[in-house]
Amino acid sequence: MSERQASALQRWIDALAIYGDRRVLAIAAMGAASGLPYILIVSTLGYWLARLGVGLEAIGIFGLVALPYAWKVVWAPVIDRAPPPGPFRRLGRRRGWAIPIQLALAGAILALGFADPAAAPWLVAVLALSVGFFGASQDIVIDALRIELLKEDEQGAGAAATQLGWRVGGLIAGAGAIGLSDFVGWPIVFAVMAGVVLCGMAAVLMAPEPAPEAAADVLERPQRDWRAALTGAVVDPFREFLTRRDALAILIFALLYKFGDAIGGAMANPFYVDLGFSGAEIAAVTKLFGLIATVAGVLGGGLLVRRFGLYPALMIGGVAQAATNFAFTWLALAGQDLSVLTVAIAVDNFAGGLGSAAFVAYLSSLCNTAFTATQYALLTSVMAQGRAMLSAGSGFLAEALGWPLFFAVTALLAVPGLLLLIHLTRRRRTESETAFPDPA
Repeated sequence: MSERQASALQRWIDALAIYGDRRVLAIAAMGAASGLPYILIVSTLGYWLARLGVGLEAIGIFGLVALPYAWKVVWAPVIDRAPPPGPFRRLGRRRGWAIPIQLALAGAILALGFADPAAAPWLVAVLALSVGFFGASQDIVIDALRIELLKEDEQGAGAAATQLGWRVGGLIAGAGAIGLSDFVGWPIVFAVMAGVVLCGMAAVLMAPEPAPEAAADVLERPQRDWRAALTGAVVDPFREFLTRRDALAILIFALLYKFGDAIGGAMANPFYVDLGFSGAEIAAVTKLFGLIATVAGVLGGGLLVRRFGLYPALMIGGVAQAATNFAFTWLALAGQDLSVLTVAIAVDNFAGGLGSAAFVAYLSSLCNTAFTATQYALLTSVMAQGRAMLSAGSGFLAEALGWPLFFAVTALLAVPGLLLLIHLTRRRRTESETAFPDPA
């Protein structure tokens, strides 16, 4: 091995070492506590209700209990600026909010398991909505904690760790809870889920408290004027972000970066069914190979950010996401071929994981640490709702174009986002050169 190769290998090993960092391990455990309540109310809850004989119409209405995740930006300023409650204040600004929220979340999950949907459906609805509220609130504070704990070149590893943990938590709340229900009663199932949240609480306590920024030290400088407090909590985070240079371009880029994936993903299951794959085949390939590929992708994405930086990692992930959409064009032409389905899902999920890790790291880097929770909640809420609206016409597009051309077009839909990324990269390079001119 040459000296240059040995040096390159050492740089990759150094980049990989971040995954053994105590902070990153704690972030992964917090990610599991984050993914669990969401999957519990959007997936497992419906299974539980169906097993108890609740009608499909009522089960569909219960889907509204996930709304807090879309609207968390509304109360994020409170968690960002208000002092933590009572005795938890000694834990610091972030951990002081995380622990009481997680205790409330575990309590709501435990109570939900002891409720009877047949006898008290409204009580079940209120408790499920409480799980959604506290789960979304937990996301607000642990996202802020993750961002403030890590440096910019560590954000990719943090994003990968939180996504990996999220998927583990979702697996526990989904397949784990459903499988366990065959052997024990639902109160015990929900008690076990509450226990997993408490493990996430231990991870929060294991993580160090980030040092507060002077502008955000609410523990030392409480606001006595309610108008000043309202301005500082609600107006300042949005004003600070929206008055930045290229703020509009950044928002549009964040909306478009995964646009092609959102359009294609909305039609994935109907596409598999139309090709003639069975439910068992779809589940086996998407859950097994898809999960493995996604985990590999997010870990690889975090490594790319650590090794090459945010913007190169975003470009690599974005190009990979676009290119792998053509794998579904290949599948559409091949027809009902299980091996092609496996390859298509594996490469697409791997590329999606690469892009997701870099994208979450990018959104994290945009947040001013004086307003971390509010600005990150704003970015994720706006982008999630925007992509949902933009993908609403995916069915019409698929009908008009047919499957092969449809997936080819979803690949091309990534181009505007990549062009914006090139613009932002050049602007970032120009700003760096201005701030640190070359000493000639």
